[in-house]
Amino acid sequence: MIHDPNKVYIFDTTLRDGEQVPGCQLDTKQKIEIAKSLELLGVDVIEAGFPVSSPGDFNSVIELSKAVNHPIICALTRANKNDIDVAADALRYAKRPRIHTGIGSSDFHIKHKFNSTREEILERAVDAVKYAKKYVEDIEFYAEDAGRADIEFLAKMVEAVIAAGATVVNIPDTNGYCLPDQYGSKILYLKENVKNIDNAIISVHCHNDLGLATANSIAGLQNGARQVECTINGIGERAGNTSMEEVVMILKTHKVLGLNTSIDATQFYDISHMVRNQMNMPVQPNKAIVGGNAFSHSSGIHQDGFLKNRENYEIIKPEDVGFPDASIVLTARSGRHALKHHLVRLGHDLDKDNLDIVYKQFLVLADSKQGINDTDLNQLVALHLA
Repeated sequence: MIHDPNKVYIFDTTLRDGEQVPGCQLDTKQKIEIAKSLELLGVDVIEAGFPVSSPGDFNSVIELSKAVNHPIICALTRANKNDIDVAADALRYAKRPRIHTGIGSSDFHIKHKFNSTREEILERAVDAVKYAKKYVEDIEFYAEDAGRADIEFLAKMVEAVIAAGATVVNIPDTNGYCLPDQYGSKILYLKENVKNIDNAIISVHCHNDLGLATANSIAGLQNGARQVECTINGIGERAGNTSMEEVVMILKTHKVLGLNTSIDATQFYDISHMVRNQMNMPVQPNKAIVGGNAFSHSSGIHQDGFLKNRENYEIIKPEDVGFPDASIVLTARSGRHALKHHLVRLGHDLDKDNLDIVYKQFLVLADSKQGINDTDLNQLVALHLA
């Protein structure tokens, strides 16, 4: 299997894993709207749903398959024939279908979830891939809870499912357990010890229970993975999934990694708003890349440095991710440089002495308000000049 060694495939699971958040359920029409935006964004794979889970999910996979042309459309299953039959049926209109099947790989899951043995789980994994292969060529296998799995058994499982026909092997940190060096080492071990690993793409699927989803995903890429499973705004079960916008902008910012994607990052701001509105899932103001404060500066020291050269305090330009613009927020911690910036913007070009007087009055007002707006500034100048 020949792939661009520097290309990172973006697998979006906003409509599957992201939609599992309580209160975030979408109807088919909403899913199609988001899917079309994901296609324009440039994602390589859209995980459209878990068809056997409900008639609504089944129908959504069918309709998304009709509506979307370029990305691979992926349907999730468990490692059993009925799930796979239903997924294949739901994918019948997909131009580029993929079945995503799998089973637990950690001893904890094998014992406490499946009440089984390693040998039985391995057999079920291989059988599921072979069965799915009867329907479609593109099969992704997920080794659930790989983050806590025994590495030698995980390597054995990966080798077996690739031999059975898997084209992508997903190594999920299902519980967000791993540290980045641990997760990266796990990916590297598979690259170096699974003899047929070059016949499949290694995919990373990291959860954010300890706030390490993005860091773990990047560690996986640094060690040979070439697909990232992620969501817009990092939404997902519990503490969420890897945030697509974070991964993409890390790769764009750190060119030394030598990795690229097909994503048009200038669309991030708009699609972030679409997802948060459709799913009724607010984004914290300090969220990286797309949070409301991501390009806001309120500290006087930061504002002064930013106004002298934006790269003093910004490594990404707002326009790179479609953000309207950076903002200088006036608070009691703002300095003269920031105040003058806004006064000039409003047409008040004060000399140093007058600026000093207005600045003192500004600080008094700012101490009593959470934020200073244009009306406040105009009134301050009017009172001083009266």
